[in-house]
Amino acid sequence: MAKKKQETTTQNFSKYIRWFWMLFLGGILSVLLIFLFTSIFGDLPDHTVLENPKTHLATEIISSDGKTLGKFYLNDNRTPVGYNELPQNLIDALIATEDARFHDHAGIDARGTLRAIVMLGSGGGASTISQQLAKQLFTGVASRSTIGRITQKVKEWIIAIRLERQYTKEEIIAQYFNIYDFGNNADGIRSAAAIYFDKEPGELDLKESAMLVGMFKNSSLYNPRRNPVGVKNRRNVVLHQLENYDYINEAVKDSLQKRELDLRYTPQSHRDGIATYFRGYLDGFMKDWIKKNPKPDGTKYNLYNDGLKIYTTIDSRMQRYAEAAVQQHMPRLQAEFFNQNTPKRNPTAPFLELDRKEIKALMNRSMRQGERWRILKKAGKSDKEIEASFHEPTKMTVFEWKEGKASEVDTIMKPIDSMRYYKSFLKPGMMSMDPLTGHVKAWVGGMNYRHFQYDMVKQGKRQIGSTFKPLVYTAAIDQLHYSPCDEFPDTPFCIEKEKYGNPEEWCPKNSGGEDDYGGTRTLKNALANSVNTITARLIDKVGPQPVVDLAKKLGIESEIPAVPSIALGTPDISVYEMVGAYAAFANKGVYTKPVMVTTIEDKNGTILYQFKPVTRDVLSEETAYVTVKLMEGVTQGGSGTRLRHTYAASRSDYKEIITGYPYGFTNPIAGKTGTTQNQSDGWFMGMVPNLVTGVWVGAEDRATHFRTITYGQGAAMALPIWGLYMKSCYADKTLNISKEAFEEPVNLSINVDCSKASKAIDDDQGDEIPDDLGGF
Repeated sequence: MAKKKQETTTQNFSKYIRWFWMLFLGGILSVLLIFLFTSIFGDLPDHTVLENPKTHLATEIISSDGKTLGKFYLNDNRTPVGYNELPQNLIDALIATEDARFHDHAGIDARGTLRAIVMLGSGGGASTISQQLAKQLFTGVASRSTIGRITQKVKEWIIAIRLERQYTKEEIIAQYFNIYDFGNNADGIRSAAAIYFDKEPGELDLKESAMLVGMFKNSSLYNPRRNPVGVKNRRNVVLHQLENYDYINEAVKDSLQKRELDLRYTPQSHRDGIATYFRGYLDGFMKDWIKKNPKPDGTKYNLYNDGLKIYTTIDSRMQRYAEAAVQQHMPRLQAEFFNQNTPKRNPTAPFLELDRKEIKALMNRSMRQGERWRILKKAGKSDKEIEASFHEPTKMTVFEWKEGKASEVDTIMKPIDSMRYYKSFLKPGMMSMDPLTGHVKAWVGGMNYRHFQYDMVKQGKRQIGSTFKPLVYTAAIDQLHYSPCDEFPDTPFCIEKEKYGNPEEWCPKNSGGEDDYGGTRTLKNALANSVNTITARLIDKVGPQPVVDLAKKLGIESEIPAVPSIALGTPDISVYEMVGAYAAFANKGVYTKPVMVTTIEDKNGTILYQFKPVTRDVLSEETAYVTVKLMEGVTQGGSGTRLRHTYAASRSDYKEIITGYPYGFTNPIAGKTGTTQNQSDGWFMGMVPNLVTGVWVGAEDRATHFRTITYGQGAAMALPIWGLYMKSCYADKTLNISKEAFEEPVNLSINVDCSKASKAIDDDQGDEIPDDLGGF
């Protein structure tokens, strides 16, 4: 009986052996047939497609110091990196977790595949890195049917083997990291490292690499923002695999598994991140360039898919300092504005000098110019329907300053009320530029691009006030050889009707009114204190047209009428234009057009565009230097003197914060403040030998402004941003921002040292005024 049972067992075992070999040989034969008759599986990628897989590559915006400022993309925020840019710990984590025998197979892991067949997939899917890459590139989402899944798996095998023949192991790993979607717009390892840790791939440490590799299992499920606990657990599995395959020891594994994820989430959407307003400008620049510069085959470049690289002049460090200065100053200034313009104190808040009828007209104009109106009009709504929609409460997210920081709040508000709310905010515009090269180093077009997209650097133009006065003084120095030390009478002055086409007599007053006169002032003192009557005397001597001509040569393209009132800054001009104009003074009279883009390359590194500097001689070196010395007086004894103070204000008193000046600069600084009528616009233009920076602050409508000059002047509104920015620039020694004096011309013939003898100018005759008539 026992013998019969033994024979039965032997027969059964032999049957299993036969079945095993039948299945094994049948599987081998099937695979061979599959490779011989691949047409039954539909189209498979040929040699050329494998060489150039169709992946969308984002256009990358690169700073002058080699940092990524942002990208242009629609769906795929992908910028590929080479194998040599990947850290070894990232590669080790991938192999240990996804394909331990990666270097021992040719695309298919036979041992893993056999194990998966025998265990019916319960021991793992056995997909190699090459197979997973094949799936990502060519086969897509898995089929739901059994036949479909088998067919897809066979396709993956075929493509994986072809990939192994086509590429090196290193190239396959690099492609796999570059193709994967890590979620949150993190397409590829470059974007993932930046978005989750604010790093380049090569800077990732072991636990960061382990987290990202863990996401390969399912980036939707293992999303660090939505599922941090699950992601940490998955990361720890990767660390266990690294220890299991002897990449790390147990002590390192245990230590790292206790660590938190330590995310530094840095979104890369078009409205977030660094230099958002500059990127908005660049979007338009690139679209214009693409229209005029087709590919060699005549087709157009795609800004969002072709993987272009745009090399810019923006310095990421200086850009961050500029944005930080805005973020530090603006909530303080805004807090005081809100304090002065409560509905109780000002029933028409935020507007001043407007009655209710004027306010309604203003709001109606703004309504029709807004995005909401445009969208609803396009949808076929009537004007009446659109207007009604502005008075219906709607869920929305609005901007606010909260505890001194930019924030958002979800609320329910009528669109018309949200418009009025936003009109109460003061906005900044700031640009910083190297005067020698024209390279723009920082560009801040507003305080929050998500909510205020209108760029106040190049797009917006506002009255420039006294920042225009140096151009009047320059024309007088150039034509009449005046010295900063020459004296003029500080008395009321008028330019008669019809002179220079004046429609009526023009009699400007000084800011202090009727009592703000007496004696004489040097030109240096007059500019430092923004004396209107002396500026009027100068434009009367040189004429308005030469001043307009000078402005045009200095790169100001905005319309400037040739009338005497321009001397006090009545034209609307952009920050971009003003910085370019002032830079010529620091650059010894040579105007250099501002440059933002230096080079454009395609995805293969072929140069498609390289900028050519645009320069022209506008002033003599002597005239430019004398103008600079005039403007140094603004920071030595005028409205910019606060830059020299070292008093650190108490944070508990807003007035002290505005009027206390913890800057303490001791180096030569040339500059000019500007304040427009009714305190609507505040300006400060400041420069040192290798950096010129302009700042504007004001509201969307000129009827929104401070009541008094205390806060509504350029020295309080704009100058603090310049001071905070320059303190940060000077603290960063790698920037080499100059603290030296402006270089004096070799043959300087105009006296700039006012301790020496000077002359007084007779307003009528141009002769010297005797010393005993100094009170004239």
